[in-house]
Amino acid sequence: MSNATQNESLLNVVNLKVYFPVRRGVFSRVSGYVKAVDDISFHIREGETLGLVGESGCGKTTTGRSILRLVRPTAGRVQFAGINVITSRGNELRRLRRNMQIVFQDPFGSLNPRMTLQGIVEEGLIVHRLGNKQKRRDVVNHTLEQVGLDPGYVNRYPHEFSGGQRQRICVARALALQPRFMVLDEPISALDVSIQSQIINLLVELRERHQLTYLFISHDLSVVEYISDRVAVMYLGEIVETATSEELYGNPLHPYTQALLSAVPTMDPEKRRRRIILKGDVPSPINPPSGCRFHPRCPLAMKICKCEVPRELDLDGHKVCCHAVEIQLRNRAQQPS
Repeated sequence: MSNATQNESLLNVVNLKVYFPVRRGVFSRVSGYVKAVDDISFHIREGETLGLVGESGCGKTTTGRSILRLVRPTAGRVQFAGINVITSRGNELRRLRRNMQIVFQDPFGSLNPRMTLQGIVEEGLIVHRLGNKQKRRDVVNHTLEQVGLDPGYVNRYPHEFSGGQRQRICVARALALQPRFMVLDEPISALDVSIQSQIINLLVELRERHQLTYLFISHDLSVVEYISDRVAVMYLGEIVETATSEELYGNPLHPYTQALLSAVPTMDPEKRRRRIILKGDVPSPINPPSGCRFHPRCPLAMKICKCEVPRELDLDGHKVCCHAVEIQLRNRAQQPS
């Protein structure tokens, strides 16, 4: 990542690792580590939406939570507006948390069933000591109107709302603090299809109105294409390809990305891709394969893929880690014009 890119980015993630110890035996000795996130780097510019996609268990959610310090990173650096999130303490960390919010996947599980709507949305304002009681009430009412909820519902409890309304409450809770950056951890996967588009359009509208920056985590590639400016593809704890949304969907380079996109349904016969069926299961993150981690399932796997980690290729901002792509580009360059 160049210094120029780092300077203009709101969020910089550098060589981030998150390992969870595996304990066994009577004395709970550490016998290994689950390498949920293994040495990833990316950046997000102010006002931009970065989509993070991949199969379940690839480390997407752990990445989002470690950025916010909800999960303690094992190694690496996370910088928000030039401040190191991992080493921040006290008032500095409090200010960072106000500017960095999250919307969780399960809108019911992330809400306290014993708190009213007023208490849920107001809680962050109380924690950060923002305004008096009347001021906080005004902020809650205004925020609820912005997410499409009636302020007259403030004395109701989470179980009295539908799934879509509960997710709007979660968005309102995050929005009340006027953050600059939000992690959206699969915010529509637990909702009915008829409600998903409403929540996505709400998130797009709020981004434009408040100049928000998003990390949008999802496995729904159609939604990611709609909402994201750039997309990062994750596999077994590593980012294997990053590009603008238009470039990634129009010209996927990594075999894993191609397989993911081949499964996206489309009504246009001219845009349908040849279905690529990946063989085998995702390897264990406790003992990932040597070399390229995708090689046991890759249809283009070669001998070098089993023993050597592919380097990152930067093709005018389209980044990919793949030996097959590198060899194709090398052969193309050697062909006479």
